[in-house]
Amino acid sequence: MPYPRFRTQVSKILGLEEAYLWPDRDLSESQLNQASRREIVEVYPNRGAVPHGLWRRLIDEASEQVDVLVFAGLFLVDSHPDLPEQLALRARDGLRARLAYGDPASPVVEQRGIDEGIGMDLGARIRITLAAMAPAVGVEGIDVRLHETVLYNSIYRFDDDARQHAPRGVAGTSKPCHPPASGRARPAVLPLPGVLRARVGVSRPSGRISGGVTR
Repeated sequence: MPYPRFRTQVSKILGLEEAYLWPDRDLSESQLNQASRREIVEVYPNRGAVPHGLWRRLIDEASEQVDVLVFAGLFLVDSHPDLPEQLALRARDGLRARLAYGDPASPVVEQRGIDEGIGMDLGARIRITLAAMAPAVGVEGIDVRLHETVLYNSIYRFDDDARQHAPRGVAGTSKPCHPPASGRARPAVLPLPGVLRARVGVSRPSGRISGGVTR
């Protein structure tokens, strides 16, 4: 049985009802909910609803790879002020981290700030994050870069555990979701290394950070 989103797409393309294409699809509401959760493990109403301590646990338990694709991601350093030092320390044990932040001087970030209704404050938030992450810049195994890519999702991966934001308005009010895992617990719908390469294909190292401003 195809996933619900594929059934919907096929039905639209063919102009036929799902019941006609899949007449044996006689599932209860409970079964439908279970089927949908195979695609998304959990959806939170907003970022504040993510269980307390989850982000810290994900960071602490990551042993191989941490990937972050955001504009600002300020909440991570706000709630974990020791994050850059911790990543730098863990990098000595082989942890690899790729942190891609929006270029605060780019028109893409300016437009996103307008869309969120906070104007230039988004660029300021990014600069605060970059200033906080300064201890991790230049550490072997940690790649901090800036991008000018339009983001429709903020993505976080800790080893094989992924979280994704689909922003609607200010990022903190977006609905984080937890994709499922497949195989070696790799995210089935978020091949994050590929996502980072594609979305941040045109990026640059964050360089020296001084006073919250990249140079």
